[in-house]
Amino acid sequence: MTRTDGYLLDNRQSEAAERFNAFADLFDPTTFRHLAALGIGPGWRCWEVGAGGTSVMSWLAKKVGPTGKVLATDIDTSRLAAAARPPVEVRVHDVGAQEPPAEGFDLVHARLVLVHVPDRERALASMVRALRPGGRLLVEDADPALQPLVCPDESGPEQQLANRLRHGFRTLLAQRGADLSYGRRLPRLLREAGLRRVEADAYFPLASPACVALESATIRQVRARLVTAGLATDEEIDRHLSNIASGSMDLATAPMISAWGRKG
Repeated sequence: MTRTDGYLLDNRQSEAAERFNAFADLFDPTTFRHLAALGIGPGWRCWEVGAGGTSVMSWLAKKVGPTGKVLATDIDTSRLAAAARPPVEVRVHDVGAQEPPAEGFDLVHARLVLVHVPDRERALASMVRALRPGGRLLVEDADPALQPLVCPDESGPEQQLANRLRHGFRTLLAQRGADLSYGRRLPRLLREAGLRRVEADAYFPLASPACVALESATIRQVRARLVTAGLATDEEIDRHLSNIASGSMDLATAPMISAWGRKG
């Protein structure tokens, strides 16, 4: 996932690996389904934007085979280096501030990236420009404002506390420039960028073990910032983490909206 200096969820923090694993468990099946439907196959040239973890780029590498190429980029590539073997190339790149690393890609994909990029308009334009004529773009991003609760079934004090802490987390994200309602605009933005055959759908995980793992890792990762900002106390966070571990709550993530289209 792409990071700026103000990015709240730094890839170098110890909880980042837990979050990437949870994202893979939650969203890889949806992502792979869309990528397969776009026709990816041997020899394709793919750009994985803001890769963060390795699950998607590794899946792409298997699909394109030795005659294809997968370029995986991020501002912080420390977690990608171990997977940098043909047909995968790993490169440091800021999609919101730099020109595309190459052109003529058959496929460009970004998941849970643009919502955090300050210059999202430039980033999306860069991704479209990198496509060959007929190339496919798949952008997947969260829309926390569409469903802001970590416990949609707010049935007791544990769920109320969880939702209050989620509100605090969303406040921190917004303060750092994240667009919490970006996902819902993706279909229109892809059409306005000139893409054809634009479609979209949404996936809303609820009551999954991966939701539990993601919530725990996220709260631990932003704990100090929540306390410093006066959005929670250490006692409240300890209580919430204990509630998570008890398995007594049905936890959700923000809906992930997937939008795709082809360059004319």
